Amino acid sequence: MTIAITGASGHLGKATLRFLMQQITPGNIIAVVRDADKMKDVSGIQVRVADYDDAASLRAAFAGVEKLLQISSASYGAHATQQEKNVVEAARAAGVQHIVYTSSVNLAEQPIFHGAQTNVQTEKAIRDGGFAYTFLRDSMYMETIPLFIGAAMENGQIYYPAGNGRVSFVARTDIAEALANVLAAPKGHVNAVYDITGSHAYSFQDIAALLQNIKGLPAAYTDIPAGAFREELIKLEMPPVAVDFYLSMAESVKEGEFEHVDGALEHLLGRKPLRLEDYMKAV
Repeated sequence: MTIAITGASGHLGKATLRFLMQQITPGNIIAVVRDADKMKDVSGIQVRVADYDDAASLRAAFAGVEKLLQISSASYGAHATQQEKNVVEAARAAGVQHIVYTSSVNLAEQPIFHGAQTNVQTEKAIRDGGFAYTFLRDSMYMETIPLFIGAAMENGQIYYPAGNGRVSFVARTDIAEALANVLAAPKGHVNAVYDITGSHAYSFQDIAALLQNIKGLPAAYTDIPAGAFREELIKLEMPPVAVDFYLSMAESVKEGEFEHVDGALEHLLGRKPLRLEDYMKAV
């Protein structure tokens, strides 16, 4: 079986690739990337250059592929939705049989989070395309916590507009291993949907408590107004679509879109997933 991975040079893609190489013949793996130079540290696999914005390059990259890991776009809004549509349409044109897709946890029909809005449309496109599918609906990565809380990793002070919302943070490396296990399985996981979460959901007040208990910081969480958060993002010179994306993420946390906890990840890994406490000790 020939398996392709889009976005294979990114953090999740490359981690999945390395786990997958331990399970199947590397020559049967295709890394689909925009920049082939970023794959120089991985040997034995096939590397094909394609861009989510270039449908023809995607069709060529997917030639002969039976199973495809479609890693969701890192773009924002309508651009992300179009990019993911391009991948699905190219996969159909190339004769791909099975798409494994990284989606969002606890997906509602009309989610607040802009990324999840794209995921809803992509899942529908995959189903409508007649593919066998496996959707891994991921909660937020533990690895994003330092980005969310910024200087709090040093001073303990968290400023974020999430209210008392909780997040079932999950380690990106655990997601990558689960993806590799799904991709390598010759049978099973067909038309399956898994909510991929940690074993517990944490508020940002809980994270402040972890900073205090683990790192000895005088930590505290302040639920700032969304408008103040917007002003801080604008100061970072983010484009408006990115500002709206990150505001929607905070609002979605506040409204509970990321609080769901599920045991699917432990099932796919065959072991307990990484605990947030252990991650925090390591960073």
